[in-house]
Amino acid sequence: MKIACIIPSRYASTRLPGKPLRMIAGETLVHRVYERAVLAKLPDIVIVATDNEKIESEVKSFGGRVMMTSPDHPTGTDRLAEVAASLPDYDIVVNVQGDEPFINPDVIDSLAKRLAERDDLDMTTAAAPLKEDEYDDPSAVKVVVNQKGEALYFSRSLIPYPRNEFSVPPLKHVGIYAYRRDFLLAYAGMKQTPLEKTESLEQLRALEMGYKIGVIRIDSEDIGIDTEEDLKKANRLFERSHQ
Repeated sequence: MKIACIIPSRYASTRLPGKPLRMIAGETLVHRVYERAVLAKLPDIVIVATDNEKIESEVKSFGGRVMMTSPDHPTGTDRLAEVAASLPDYDIVVNVQGDEPFINPDVIDSLAKRLAERDDLDMTTAAAPLKEDEYDDPSAVKVVVNQKGEALYFSRSLIPYPRNEFSVPPLKHVGIYAYRRDFLLAYAGMKQTPLEKTESLEQLRALEMGYKIGVIRIDSEDIGIDTEEDLKKANRLFERSHQ
């Protein structure tokens, strides 16, 4: 079973223009993400998927693999699917967000491993403990899972609602995915579903269409880069870790 790890990387970030090329402790963000992803043991290949020639040039400069994609993709999943379509010999595709320079390589391996071991799953993702100050934060997406480790629902609202004391800790969805390649290609071509539109959560499309999403639990989420403050924090963390 062959596994590909793909990193969608967009230049035109609304909150942080040119984000993939911003510097973190002397290296670009896209380089930092790539060097973490290649530490995973299971993927046979790591590819940056971009629609920007500057990002393409940067990835080539540090010896990484890169593929130019259409500039018209509405989501990272569509960009991912374009690359997956060019990899017919691969069975599993792991989607690593292009703004996570601290991504744990073990999580990449765990997602791929769970999908390889469970023939009944179509995709896998991750969840971490939800902090109390995130209960009412709509940007912190919540997930509930069944006792087989499969997603029941994702929401921007607090789920489960604690009418009584929590009998299970609430979970925050962490946006890293592994897909079966054939499912990914079909998924990218599906129309948006009602719950997906309501919550503005793309993963609900899979659940509404009856597909199964496995969820692995991790201790904490990695730091994503969305703002100038995130960049400053990431630089401080890198400097501290190399002292």
